Amino acid sequence: MFRLAHLSDVHLGPLPELSIRELASKRVTGYVNWHRNRRRAMFGDTLVNLIQDMKDEAPDHVAVTGDLVNLATKKETLAARLWLEELGAPYDVSVVPGNHDAYVPGALKRSYREWYEYMIGDNPLNAIGNSFPYLRVRGKVAIFGVSTAEATAPFFATGTFRRGQALALARLLESCRATGHFRVVMIHHPPISGSTSWHKRLIGKQFFSKVIRDVGAELVLHGHTHLDTLHWLRGPEFKVPVVGVPSASQAPGSDKPAARYNLFEISGEPGSWSLIQRERGARAKGDGLGWIRERELLAAGHAIDARPREDAKPAA
Repeated sequence: MFRLAHLSDVHLGPLPELSIRELASKRVTGYVNWHRNRRRAMFGDTLVNLIQDMKDEAPDHVAVTGDLVNLATKKETLAARLWLEELGAPYDVSVVPGNHDAYVPGALKRSYREWYEYMIGDNPLNAIGNSFPYLRVRGKVAIFGVSTAEATAPFFATGTFRRGQALALARLLESCRATGHFRVVMIHHPPISGSTSWHKRLIGKQFFSKVIRDVGAELVLHGHTHLDTLHWLRGPEFKVPVVGVPSASQAPGSDKPAARYNLFEISGEPGSWSLIQRERGARAKGDGLGWIRERELLAAGHAIDARPREDAKPAA
């Protein structure tokens, strides 16, 4: 069995002191939003406790689906690099960037440079910043990273998935279908219509849906919404689960779910995969960390529309 942990929207805090030049951009809106809304809800021991809990579960690999920082300043990006090094070695942690990692023009290039070893495939052939989609193979599991991150205008948090990246992803997915790997695709923005507001949507999600419909995958992971969601995309043989996760830094008591991570248990063989999702994190009333929910998503290679079981405990 392969155990894959999934977390997202880390939003490392606190914010560093910003210069007048740094504030003379879209960052000023994010700066105000942080101090009005996120500072109290997303900075404290929540993230530290969640990560320690995840490490105690000893997953085989960790998938981080973007938004490591808030305003993508130089200090934040460097701090995120140190945080990644504490999270795990590049071989054991896979990252894709989010819209906050590309907050203003030029920021995404810095994120690529600092986090490069966490965002490249097993056989990197491209220059920094041109490594998407990437492919990492860990045992029976193939992990694909795509990027939807780009700098946007103030009050927008959209992402884009273009045709060229779609074609490259399709080729990689097909190669791993031929070798019989369990295929996991990481993406920041949810590739689902209506899953988020218009100004935060994924542009080009029709290309992503076509790739999954034509070539398939066994699991798609995303962040961005700060919600625990389960959607499905049509694949060539069966429906593909698309799973979102709350922010890893969200303290209990807000209108969004408290900090959580997913722990996926993958077992079986090609054509007969089993996939169980276990959600673990901060309880809504603030009384520590625990198992939140369990879902069986795939059994004998087919999608399961099972009702989730609350307060699930891990299998013995």
